[in-house]
Amino acid sequence: MVGESLSKHLDPFGVTTSLLNAQMAWLLHPQEMVRALSSLSGDLVALQAHVVRRAFGLPSEDVVKPHADDARFADPVWDNSPTWDIIKEWYLAFTHRLQDMYFETPGLSDKERRRAAFWLRKWLNAVAPTNFFWTNPVALRKYVETHGESLANGLRNFLRDAQARNIQMVEENAFQVGKDLAVTPGKVVFRNRLLEIIHYTPTTSQVRSVPVLIITPWINKFYILDLNPKKSMVKYLVDQGFSVFITSWKNPGSDMAGITFDDYLREGVNEAVEMVRSFCEVPKVHLVGYCIGGTLVSTYMAWANRQFAADRMPVVDWTLFTTLTDFSHPGDIEVFIDEASIRALEESMAKKGYLDGSEMASAFRMLRSNSLVWHYWVHSYLYGESLPPFDVLYWNMDSTRMPQAMHSFYLREMYLQNNLIKRDKLNIAGQPIDLRRITQPLYAVTAEDDHIAPWAQCYRIRKYVNVEAPVRFVLSTSGHILGIVNPPVNPPKRAYWAGEPLPNEHYEEWLKRSRKQPGTWWEDWVRWLQERGGELIDAPPVETRKYPALADAPGTYVLEK
Repeated sequence: MVGESLSKHLDPFGVTTSLLNAQMAWLLHPQEMVRALSSLSGDLVALQAHVVRRAFGLPSEDVVKPHADDARFADPVWDNSPTWDIIKEWYLAFTHRLQDMYFETPGLSDKERRRAAFWLRKWLNAVAPTNFFWTNPVALRKYVETHGESLANGLRNFLRDAQARNIQMVEENAFQVGKDLAVTPGKVVFRNRLLEIIHYTPTTSQVRSVPVLIITPWINKFYILDLNPKKSMVKYLVDQGFSVFITSWKNPGSDMAGITFDDYLREGVNEAVEMVRSFCEVPKVHLVGYCIGGTLVSTYMAWANRQFAADRMPVVDWTLFTTLTDFSHPGDIEVFIDEASIRALEESMAKKGYLDGSEMASAFRMLRSNSLVWHYWVHSYLYGESLPPFDVLYWNMDSTRMPQAMHSFYLREMYLQNNLIKRDKLNIAGQPIDLRRITQPLYAVTAEDDHIAPWAQCYRIRKYVNVEAPVRFVLSTSGHILGIVNPPVNPPKRAYWAGEPLPNEHYEEWLKRSRKQPGTWWEDWVRWLQERGGELIDAPPVETRKYPALADAPGTYVLEK
């Protein structure tokens, strides 16, 4: 194939090679190509008839309609004006048909087809008429209405982003961590070279005896779970009568290049569990993991069930938020995962000792380029609008770095080799691990529109934990972030499905027999935790003589840039 003749160093992510391979595959299958072009010609005939009717001012239904979540053509001018409607229809007709063709490319593997279709979609998104001043009627209208001020503001916005070397989604000084965000009262009561542990000040006179320990992802900063008092999960848990502890990870520099995944398990999760048990003087904790923090928690649970005797297991139950354990179909992110791509990342990390957080953020933004890239291109540069002060976007831009050794292991062993689901394949902290050894009750939360951890793939944890382990599985509406940052509101904005999947039950069958419920899964989770949370006891102090306060929440590690 063409890709084999090009240097992987020139195209490590397969952008050019995947597109050329798909084109060559179509040329090598002329019969399939004729059928595909016949379908396209049918669309073009219908489109031409639509153009004629609109040109003469006659009513006509759109040949191709934008997807429900495509906001690019939401302005009425794209329907009301024949000229702009025709431009929209031509673009959509070719876009939809070409994407279908690439997904159906003959002679390629499923992964090769998905990769080619992904990069084609990114190119088609980039050349949309909405992204250019002269083919965007809304931009032209704003220019006239503001007497050119919108374009002048757009130029200033462009220069601002050029200086920042990024298409910004929120102003850098829009919020201040510890003042506007992460304001739930608490103390840092433990610190080592990898993390700080925050204990939140109790707000009830009594609490459940079993504390909650949340292992956050180190890809981003912890305060996504403590944005503000109305959205804060930790405040909600504290107000429900739980002792809550959370990890705030160190933002590593080049001096931490050699930190391994084992270190994150031993000095991260294991030390955190032991510290919280000691602080609260209890034998067990509720353990919670979010995203990659959940993958680490899953690894720890398999390790702990081999490391400790059953009566010494320090976790009473565990919870996962949007967590992959089976990486066989990780969604669109797989376009960045193959030997050549990982090797290119490793070479980049070797020069600095880490993967820069902006590189990770750019990859995730690429997965949803219309909403996370081109939306801001259009609104900032073509419309000249100011950036909205949105707390979730500020958190998203407040990225962290990944240590070289740890991240290389994670990409290779999890994504590339999918070794976490294999019996005793991974040797972690001196122990061969197997998820099937896990017997503790699990509460697993996923999100319907999650593009980072697809919910159907997250569901497969039911297949790998011990068949007798109680599992409650939850599917929330919304995506990877807002499916989790999902506080109770009235009236409810979101909904969820919850139920106990059978050991070998397919996710579609589970969904069919699960009832959709309005509101947030937070309330369901709290009931589940309370059933296992032990008796009510007097609320402990926020700090103790053994664990004095090292800093006020949100601590010092979260402020590192």
